[in-house]
Amino acid sequence: MGFTVQGRTVLVTGAGRGMGRLYAERAAREGAAAVVLWDVDARALEDTVAVLGPTGTAVHSYVVDVGSGGSIRAAADAVLNDVGVPDVLVNNAGIVRGKYFWEHEHDADIDLTLRINTAGPMHVARAFLPPMIARGTPGRILNVASASGTLAVPRMSVYAASKWAVIGWSDSLRLELRAARHPIAVTTLIPSYIRTGMFEGARGPLLTPLMEPGYVVGRAWEGMLAGRARVQLPWTVQLAGTLRNLLPQPAWDVVAGRVFRVYSSMDHFTGRPDGATPDPKGER
Repeated sequence: MGFTVQGRTVLVTGAGRGMGRLYAERAAREGAAAVVLWDVDARALEDTVAVLGPTGTAVHSYVVDVGSGGSIRAAADAVLNDVGVPDVLVNNAGIVRGKYFWEHEHDADIDLTLRINTAGPMHVARAFLPPMIARGTPGRILNVASASGTLAVPRMSVYAASKWAVIGWSDSLRLELRAARHPIAVTTLIPSYIRTGMFEGARGPLLTPLMEPGYVVGRAWEGMLAGRARVQLPWTVQLAGTLRNLLPQPAWDVVAGRVFRVYSSMDHFTGRPDGATPDPKGER
């Protein structure tokens, strides 16, 4: 039989809302014994706990700043003490900054994006992998990256850099666990724009409409359970990556800019509908 979450413990970062909540709901629906919710927003966590309450799954919530290694380590210790070793880690939390690079603030944009999007998943995995490995049972790690981690996107340079790093780390971790013969599979989710509000105003490239969160969560979840190395959505993401590797840079710039319109996809980015700058709440 394939891997299932039935009777297992699933931990989701950025679980207060959006896709993080959908991952948690999926885990409860499929019979997880316990779902561990991490988010920096205490009120959002309460809402998710209320949603999951009737499912019968044990729900444990922790206010955690995934942009802080110290916060992650303290919360991980609490989870190991209160709940036990997770079987599944879903590194979902993330933020985006959409502006020209020289408009990024040093701390609030550059450092924060890298801490949450790149270092955060690494610290989460580092905190839980030793006990997961020591237990010796099958496990899963789902790391949420982005198609902008495979293709350069103007007005998203720092975000793109953070996701390029996640893809490189996640795939390397997958190979390390396989080489060491540990039964823990790592899946990297590489989606284009998702209709969550996080990318409000962004326009999907040619043949790449904004995807619905439920669809992406479903495909990522299936890929994670199956232990697939990558889940790239939609099909144009893989096509664009292939063309990028085949074409000379000047030719690719023309194709990406004028044909696929990748380079102008963030021209009208606003972020959340209320106009507020997206904050580090795992609003994936």
